[in-house]
Amino acid sequence: MPIWNDMTQTLPDISVIVPLYNEEESLPELVVWIERVMHEHNFSFEILLIDDGSNDTSWQVIRDLALKNNSIRGISFRRNYGKSAALNIGFENCRGRVIITMDADLQDSPDEIPALYDMITQQGFDLVSGWKKKRYDNAITKNLPSKLYNWATGKLSGVKLHDMNCGLKAYKSEVVKSIEVYGEMHRFIPVIAKWAGFKKIGEKPVKHQPRKYGKSKFGLERFVNGFLDLLSITFVSKFGKKPMHLFGLLGIIMFFVGFLFTLWMGAQKLWAQHHGIRLRLITEDPLFYIALVMVVLGTQLFLAGFLAEMISRNSSDRNLYRIKDQTEELS
Repeated sequence: MPIWNDMTQTLPDISVIVPLYNEEESLPELVVWIERVMHEHNFSFEILLIDDGSNDTSWQVIRDLALKNNSIRGISFRRNYGKSAALNIGFENCRGRVIITMDADLQDSPDEIPALYDMITQQGFDLVSGWKKKRYDNAITKNLPSKLYNWATGKLSGVKLHDMNCGLKAYKSEVVKSIEVYGEMHRFIPVIAKWAGFKKIGEKPVKHQPRKYGKSKFGLERFVNGFLDLLSITFVSKFGKKPMHLFGLLGIIMFFVGFLFTLWMGAQKLWAQHHGIRLRLITEDPLFYIALVMVVLGTQLFLAGFLAEMISRNSSDRNLYRIKDQTEELS
């Protein structure tokens, strides 16, 4: 459930959602930058700062900023849940007609917001993803793996973007209210949006700023995890509501092939006995064990599909994020 539900207020043009973890130094500068851009273009706006369990003074900085400006709202998680959880809570509680997401490390430029807003409101895109054509990251540890990851994602999902994981994105309000982001699935929000029926997905080259404070929170393991998450979301999107279509089909095929092998060996044994030909024992034939394994695996896959079907029909809510505090209580 949204934390804020005051429908008496006029909906802002833009909601800026900023998930963050240990960004105490960059937050004041980022907020001033966003406000300047909004005022220059006469946008009504709100800024949602989602503190993902920081262990520095980020939350105190957010509270101070919210006291000075009622356009700023903050949410603090009791522990670190990850970027997907932060975005999901932001999506639930934002009120803008257009939603902008960006990172808190000042590498995403708020100056890109007006053009992204125009692509949503004037050009009719459902979602626009930023593309950092010129990056200030290490070419070996980040750029090359990122290109491989984006290529693989495009091939598997059909959503062809140069920079799928760019934190700077713009959405129609309907998009963020229609999707759920959990685990590490923030990397695949364009894919999730497409499978939710929002097919007009665009891309805009954006400026990538050098990191000014702190250090990157991401390591090489994110690319391995990203590929596994891609396989997971591909399965969930295609078979999440009908797992029997995958497991059941594979189970039937394996069981049927194993059964045919068994029939073949049995028929061969009977034919040999009828003609007085001595054959080795069936249990000495490697084909017997192949057939046995296929029958057992086929049965297990079929049962797994049946159980997954039952679970999918009674799935529980994933949004079990415990909120520690919120800035609305300060007033």
